[in-house]
Amino acid sequence: MAGKPVRPVSAIDQTRRMLSLVTYLRERPGARVEDVARAFGITEDELVSDLDVLPMCGTSFRGGDLLDIDTDGERIWWHNPDDVAEPLRLAADEATALLVAARAVSTLPGLRESDRQALLRATAKVETAAGETAGASSRLSVTFESEGGVFADVDRAISERRRLWIRYYSPARDELSEREIDPIRLVSVGHTYVEAWCRRSEARRTFRLDRVAEIRIMDEPSAPPEVELRDLSEGLVQPAAEDPEVVVEVGPGGRWVAEYYPHDSADELPDGGLRISLRTPDPTSLRRLALRLGRDGRIVSPPELADSARHAAREALAAYDGIEAQGPAPAERGVPGGGDDGPE
Repeated sequence: MAGKPVRPVSAIDQTRRMLSLVTYLRERPGARVEDVARAFGITEDELVSDLDVLPMCGTSFRGGDLLDIDTDGERIWWHNPDDVAEPLRLAADEATALLVAARAVSTLPGLRESDRQALLRATAKVETAAGETAGASSRLSVTFESEGGVFADVDRAISERRRLWIRYYSPARDELSEREIDPIRLVSVGHTYVEAWCRRSEARRTFRLDRVAEIRIMDEPSAPPEVELRDLSEGLVQPAAEDPEVVVEVGPGGRWVAEYYPHDSADELPDGGLRISLRTPDPTSLRRLALRLGRDGRIVSPPELADSARHAAREALAAYDGIEAQGPAPAERGVPGGGDDGPE
């Protein structure tokens, strides 16, 4: 048997590999362990670890129709491949669980963009097949267990009045940023958040715990300025009924908007995107959203806001065209002081 794996493997990579492994084993009954490991570029220990998980997988959330796969250490046997190959029929609760899980996974930091897009396309197809069940699933959300460790650190930092360092994922910008924050309180509004004073922006900010990729309690004391605590019982953002309505259409890559922004409705589009209706006291603030979305979305109404967003996009493109017309940057022309060691 080969030695233990020496490289870290993410859960996403392992899931991708096991899905391929199922197809591979179906076509090769009695395949040799060493041959399969070599084909997938992994050690035999890694393969056996995958085989320990596969018998807990199947085509039903109720536990039936599980994969009957085992190994004697040299060969791998799959005893019921024909049973699990039958067309899948999801019950209402199974479709709901699948859709909720798929939407949750699509928001995870670190997920490859190609995988995210494939998952969103598959989710859209399941939603179409599920019919009315899809509507029920859209009212549910998932909090990952990994949030528990972040919660404990935030709770401890609040009780000990200590500052926190975090690496935080922002789906609006699709980036990870590092921040030092003075935590004020934990709140739960659908998801769990920490309300804190952000030292980078010098303002009060709210961070969702399941988007904290890394956290560390610092030695510095937490000293947020005196701020009036808001009533969050009806949500973090509470648009008023008299606020202007804005309609935004997004493609599959912009579905995060429906999760990130409070909205009145989010209707499915044929391409897997959404038509989102929301209210805001300052519609012009959504021009930045339109620029972030790029090809993944556009403002439909009001017309003057759509025109304003198009104008802002043209100005941004013109600015880039102007930079390109000036020629390469100083470092590229070999001018002293234009390299990586120069000032920002």
